[in-house]
Amino acid sequence: MPPRWPRQPDRADPAFRRLDDRMTFATHVAAFAAVNSGLWFFRVAGEKLSEVAVPGGLPGTPLITLVWAIALVSHAVYVFAIAQYPDLPTPPSEGGSG
Repeated sequence: MPPRWPRQPDRADPAFRRLDDRMTFATHVAAFAAVNSGLWFFRVAGEKLSEVAVPGGLPGTPLITLVWAIALVSHAVYVFAIAQYPDLPTPPSEGGSG
């Protein structure tokens, strides 16, 4: 079930932008995992099933994985460390004084 947003979605709303950035990152991680697992499956299967032990699949699989992993780490650094959401409401403290 997709997440519900209590008000009209607006990219100018910092809370919505933060949620959107994180969901976009999660989609990036899912695509990375799905595509790379397929690439490496065919590479290893080709190697194991070949009589001369030649890797199958795309010859550039390690390079594709490396470049995409660097892009994924860069995306994570942006989303979790660099992006600023200045108007996020702070949750009220629950300090009891009574």
